[in-house]
Amino acid sequence: MNGRRRRAPWMSIFMPDLVRPEPSRLYRWAVLLFVSLAMGGNYYIYDSINPLERIFIDTLHFSATAFGWLNASYSVAAVATLLIGGIIIDRIGTKKAITFFATLCLLGAALTAARGQPGLMIAGRTVLGVGAESMIVAVTTVLAKWFKGKELSFAFGINLLIARLASVAADNSPTWANRAFYPNGPAGEPSWQGPLLIAVGAGVLAVVCSGIYWVLESRAEGRYELGQAGSIDKLEFGQIFRFNSSYWLVVGLCFTFYSAIFPFRTFAIDFFTNKILATHGGISASEAMRVLAHERAGFFNSLLPLSAMIATPLFGLLADKIGKRAFLMMFGSILLMPVYLMMGYTNISLYVPVCMMGIAFSLIPAVMWPSVAYIVDQSRLGTAYALMTLIQQIGFFILNLLIGKANDYAHAGLDNPGGYGLGMWIFSILGFVGLTFAILLRIRETGPDGHGLETITAKA
Repeated sequence: MNGRRRRAPWMSIFMPDLVRPEPSRLYRWAVLLFVSLAMGGNYYIYDSINPLERIFIDTLHFSATAFGWLNASYSVAAVATLLIGGIIIDRIGTKKAITFFATLCLLGAALTAARGQPGLMIAGRTVLGVGAESMIVAVTTVLAKWFKGKELSFAFGINLLIARLASVAADNSPTWANRAFYPNGPAGEPSWQGPLLIAVGAGVLAVVCSGIYWVLESRAEGRYELGQAGSIDKLEFGQIFRFNSSYWLVVGLCFTFYSAIFPFRTFAIDFFTNKILATHGGISASEAMRVLAHERAGFFNSLLPLSAMIATPLFGLLADKIGKRAFLMMFGSILLMPVYLMMGYTNISLYVPVCMMGIAFSLIPAVMWPSVAYIVDQSRLGTAYALMTLIQQIGFFILNLLIGKANDYAHAGLDNPGGYGLGMWIFSILGFVGLTFAILLRIRETGPDGHGLETITAKA
């Protein structure tokens, strides 16, 4: 028994179900705030290793390939668990799922920071992969439930704006948390553990905010009319591949864009550091200059989520206003294609290509992720988002290892900055692939089998 008394049929004639009001706008934005802060803790943990590649190589004797495995192992775990995670979300509901997955993120951060042993650190990143991507799927499902038919794209944009503040903080941690990186000063031994302990604190924040969301949703269930996340009785793998063509083209766009950007961020700070040092004495640069270059590299890497943070809600508003979602993705693909070659082969300021990349990057969460809510049945949203994220993680896995091996193969480093060129070409090719997917999506959505992605706008 669920504790709810069953009414006799005749009672429905005289006692019709009362229509509950929808949650107030303030309540919805409170939900958005706390799930976004929880996701921010998740993002900080993931990006916390980005500034540490050179420290891991010099202090813990990692190779670029081994460093790539830290995020590749994350992706392996995500691939192995995302479909199950989607079913868990659909089965137990978002409030329990978010808290459970946030706890796994905290555990992964703690394991990674515990000891400087590659095996244990890879295990920690693996646990993080189990929790983090499924948590993002849960947050995405929350937004679809609370904002569909309202300010959905704008809500996605605000969610990513808050979460990416955490990425900006992680990339800039060599500056604001300088003592954690260099506890004995610029000339002393750098610390690999201090920065990772900050990531543990971010995991605690994620768990606390997930718990607050649990309370908010529990209170709302008794007072308001909420959208339903849906449920799936069992997982039938044959059903997974029966999503329509528009869904798969959206998946293809997310795959190419994220594969071109997230693995780049894994190696970008080392690349930027050596590019900066190459113009300030190269291998003969002073220790103080190396520390400064490291800080500047973190800042430039943070420009990517920072520019996306600003552009995402703006593109969300634009998509809500005009539709034209496939057309916007064509624009993003064209913007993405030249940026890696600009960084690798020209002396143009890094501000220009990194900001271009950030603007292109912002289109995926602002335009493509909300689009899934319009082309997939609501009862399958958890599974649809999980499947899409799973396929993205396959791209992360391949590109993290491929770029790491490319950098090792070409002996990329301070004494050979040109060695990064092979990786830059690999990333550039993905931009061309993304443009192909965007054109195909535009053709389908302007045809008779379209779902309105080019025409749907937000209700007043």
